[in-house]
Parts: sequence; structure tokens; C-alpha cells
Amino acid sequence: MTAETWGMMGACLAALIAGLVFARAPFRAAVGAGKLLVLGPVFEAGALAMFAAEHFFAARDLMPIVPKWLPAPLFWTYLVGAALLAAALSFVARRHMRWSASLLALLFLIIVATIDLPNLPANLHDRIFWTLTVRELSFAAGAMVLAGSVGPGPAGRSLVAIGRPIVAAVMIFYGIEHFVFPRFVPGVPLEKLTPAWIPAPALITYVVGIVLLAAGVALFFRPAIASAGCGLVLLLLTAFFYVPIFATEIHTGLAVEGLNYIGDTMLFAATVLLAGLGAAPSEQIH
Repeated sequence: MTAETWGMMGACLAALIAGLVFARAPFRAAVGAGKLLVLGPVFEAGALAMFAAEHFFAARDLMPIVPKWLPAPLFWTYLVGAALLAAALSFVARRHMRWSASLLALLFLIIVATIDLPNLPANLHDRIFWTLTVRELSFAAGAMVLAGSVGPGPAGRSLVAIGRPIVAAVMIFYGIEHFVFPRFVPGVPLEKLTPAWIPAPALITYVVGIVLLAAGVALFFRPAIASAGCGLVLLLLTAFFYVPIFATEIHTGLAVEGLNYIGDTMLFAATVLLAGLGAAPSEQIH
């Protein structure tokens, strides 16, 4: 394996382990669905740490993504990596999350505004473009809900009220994609085809699609239960679908791609969990 692969794996595992240690107290204090929701920042941190490591180990490969009108693209690549790492550390330690989550939401919104939207006219009919754009938007929305759930008052409630419907809409959109494109991997439905060795691939895709659709609608009415249920399904998908795929690719040129799919699905799972925060006092993070 390459240094990039080791770095991404190590950063993710370290963040997950440390995050679970720091989450013991809020986990014990939470009840019902809230026990899973309070782990949302932990899985968010794991994925963010993975992508931060990728920005450091593969900065020159990621540099072309930076908008052409920005000078010093390598600097911006490293800066985004540092921002992702800072957010991950904040979520692991459960300190200053209102600020880190707000700034993380702003970062994802800047990515949408400077990278995705300028390419909209040329990609109106490109499924992958829309999948990626709404993915970044949902990541921003999940961070908004997290910031709002730890920030009391009208501002906090407003962030929750804005972020949660966005996540719900993306879940519904992805759920529909699962039925239209069942041959592609589930969760975040990108361009990778489900490997032939996975049993009943279409059935898995349809089940995940049903869960996303049902939970996306239920997020408007029963946010805690909808978020916890769908988030759990996506975490199980990460562990028992994407990790085995990565294991088969670990000694090939697709290892980093496999890790990216793990990180994407984990980050979307964390986003879904975060969308349920603030629904009840027992689900607040302290």
C-alpha cells in the first residue's frame, strides 16, 4: 500500500477511536434514538480526518480541482486539508463544535459556489454532477444542524430549520436514483458499478433506496427516529459493503478510490445522523 493509503486509513481509525472515547459521557446521557445521534460527530470526524490526510498526501493530485482564478492552488489544497483536520479534531474532542461546525458548513458552501455552480451550465444533464453537488450541499446542511443543536436561541433553531430539510431532500433525491440506476453502488450513488461478486446487488440497492426515501420523508415528522434508522443502515453499508470492496482492491490501483467510497458513505451517514439533532432535549450534544 502507498503512504497515501496508510495515511488515510490511519487518520480515519485514530479519529474514530478517539471520538468514541470522548463520546462515552454524552452516549450514556442520551436516551432512545439519541444514543446513536450523539455519535454523528464521531463518524463525521472519521471521514473528515480521512479526507484531510488525502489533501496532505495527494495535494498535487487534488490541486487541479481548485478554481483556475485562484492563485497558489497548492496552498488552497493544503488549507482545505487543514480546515478538515481542525473540524475533525473539534468533533473528536467535542469542543467548540458550534464554531467548527459553522465554519465547516461555510467551507462546503464555498465549494458548491466556487466549484460546482460555475460548472452547472455545462453539466445540466449529467447525473454524476448533480449527485456530487447535492452531496456537498448535504454535508453543509448536516454541519448547520450540528452547529444549531449546540447553539441555543433563535440562531441555533434557524440553522436546524434550514439544514434538516436540505438533508431530507438529498436523501429523497438519492433514494430515487437507487431505483433509476440500480446497477451502481448504493448510499451515495456515484459512477462505480457494484462488483459482480456481491450477492443480490439490485436487492441491496433497492433496500437502501427504500430506506433513504422513507427516512427522507419521515425526517420532516420524526427526525430523531428517521435519522437514527437511516444513519445506522448507511453505517452498516459502509462496514459490510464498502470495506469488503476496499479489501479486494487494497493491493491495486483502486485502493485510494475504495477509501474515498468508504469516506463518502461514512460522511453521508454522519450527515444523516446530524440531521436528527435538536429534535428533543435528550438529543442535544453537550
